Amino acid sequence: MSQTLLVTGSSGLIGSEVCTYFARELGYAVHGVDNNQRAVFFGPQGDTRWNQNRLATELKGFTHHELDIRDRAGVLALVRAVRPTAIVHTAAQPSHDRAAAIPFDDFDTNAVGTLNLLEAARQACPEAPFVHMSTNKVYGDAPNRIALRELPTRWDYADPAYAGGIAETFTIDQSKHSLFGASKVAADVMVQEYGRYFNLPTCALRGGCLTGPNHSGVELHGFLSYLVKCNLEGREYRVFGYKGKQVRDNIHSLDVARFMAAFVTGPRAGEVYNLGGGKANSCSILEAFKIAEKHSGRAQVHTYVDQARAGDHICYYSDLTKMRTHYPAWDITQTLDDTIGQIVAAWRRRPAA
Repeated sequence: MSQTLLVTGSSGLIGSEVCTYFARELGYAVHGVDNNQRAVFFGPQGDTRWNQNRLATELKGFTHHELDIRDRAGVLALVRAVRPTAIVHTAAQPSHDRAAAIPFDDFDTNAVGTLNLLEAARQACPEAPFVHMSTNKVYGDAPNRIALRELPTRWDYADPAYAGGIAETFTIDQSKHSLFGASKVAADVMVQEYGRYFNLPTCALRGGCLTGPNHSGVELHGFLSYLVKCNLEGREYRVFGYKGKQVRDNIHSLDVARFMAAFVTGPRAGEVYNLGGGKANSCSILEAFKIAEKHSGRAQVHTYVDQARAGDHICYYSDLTKMRTHYPAWDITQTLDDTIGQIVAAWRRRPAA
């Protein structure tokens, strides 16, 4: 039987990487769902049509569907028609800053859109593994309660219990999430529930900084991509609080797609994984400036705003132990240095908006 993948948010960073990986490496027929909502959320600079066109041109057997995941009847009709053997759900309103201005759009997209897909899958293809792109923002600002130590260029955990990063057992309760984080919590828990209650093969991937050369980074979402774009254009990059020493772990979209493929091959019911680059691929903003400058040959223009973003993490990197234990054939293959180099090269090739 031929393998068919349905990917929502297929023109975005992770969605497009998943489409490419499953089509080229695994031989799947791929159906992409995207309506360029990123351009609505972020304006012209967030437009992803270029990526949609790239997939249509480069991928054999790729079919694009112009569909909003908030359209419940449309989602059900499409899933029934395609009857995919696997579903990867990456479509979202992805900015925790933007969510406060558009709370209904945010919740309807992130929470209700996910429920629409889960229920369609339950009705049409309950055996198909369902992979949901969640976020580490489900932990809210609770990681900021971990004791920290200040180093010359970054913050790091002072508590040895977190030497390897944040594990999936960390609390998601009693913290400030941003409205985006709250809507993603609702989706995350619903994905778990469809796995546990209905025994469907589902997982929620609590992503850290997902990055790579095909990201349409903007100030409100897409840390490394936007930082590199500013560097190459000599544009001012604004650093919000924490002395620029706030830390994120960065995972290349290829390694995200590879983990999704591992889950689809050996699915479990109602699982959660902290999907990030781990401590080895973590960096502060100050450290990211230096790596970008090395690859671009240009000085990073930046200013400092002494006001951190609400609910922002001071230090966050993922403990990858559970992922490596459940899927020992998977591991990180793209280093942070290589990733930033690829992003620099990609922005230089990107057609002007």
